[in-house]
Amino acid sequence: MKNKYVNFISDAHLLYCIDNLHKAYLKAKNNISKSSFYSNKVDTIKLTFDSKFNDIDEESLIQTEILRQIDKSINNSIGTFHEQILGGIKGFEVGILSGFDIKAKDDTLFADIKNKHNTMNSSSAEALFQKLARYADTYKKAKCYWVQILAKGSFNELWKGEINGKEYSHSRVFKISGDQFYALLSGQSDAFFQHYKVFSV
Repeated sequence: MKNKYVNFISDAHLLYCIDNLHKAYLKAKNNISKSSFYSNKVDTIKLTFDSKFNDIDEESLIQTEILRQIDKSINNSIGTFHEQILGGIKGFEVGILSGFDIKAKDDTLFADIKNKHNTMNSSSAEALFQKLARYADTYKKAKCYWVQILAKGSFNELWKGEINGKEYSHSRVFKISGDQFYALLSGQSDAFFQHYKVFSV
C-alpha cells in the first residue's frame, strides 16, 4: 500500500515519531510552570532591569522566560525527532547511548545530528570531529557526518579546517546539510521537502 505522508518511511513510523514529539511538548510544558520558575535560581536583578529597560511588566517577562525554557527543552526533542525519522529509513538505525545519532546497519555510515548549524562552540566542534574521525578509523568503509538539519545552504563536503588552532581533516569525515542527509539516507532528493510538506499542511 502506498504511503500517505512520505515515501521514505512508513506512515506508522512517521506517526510514531510525531506522537513521541507531541509527548515531549506536553512534558516540557508540564515541567515548567510559574511555581517551578521561582523554585529555580532566578536572577531577580536582571529580571528587574529587563522589565524596566524593555518596558515589560513582570508577569509578561516571567511568561516569556517560561516559554524560552520550554523552547530550549523542545529543541532537544526536535533533534531526537529527526533521529527517529532517519532511523526509520531501511538500513539505518538510531544510536541509543552509543556515541552516534544514526548509523548504517552495515557500519558504512555514522552521523551526529545537530538541529542548527550554530549549536556548537569550538571545543564541542573539536570533540565531534575527533569522535567522527575515530569512527572512520575504526570502520574503514564508513563515512562519518556532522549533520546540520537547519544549515545555511545545501551542502555535502569534507569537513576540514582549523578548530581551536589545530588543522583537522579526514578523507571520510564530512559535514552535510539536513536536506542532503535526508536525500543521502533515503535515496530521494526531495525527502526533506516531503518531510516538511507533511507538517506545513
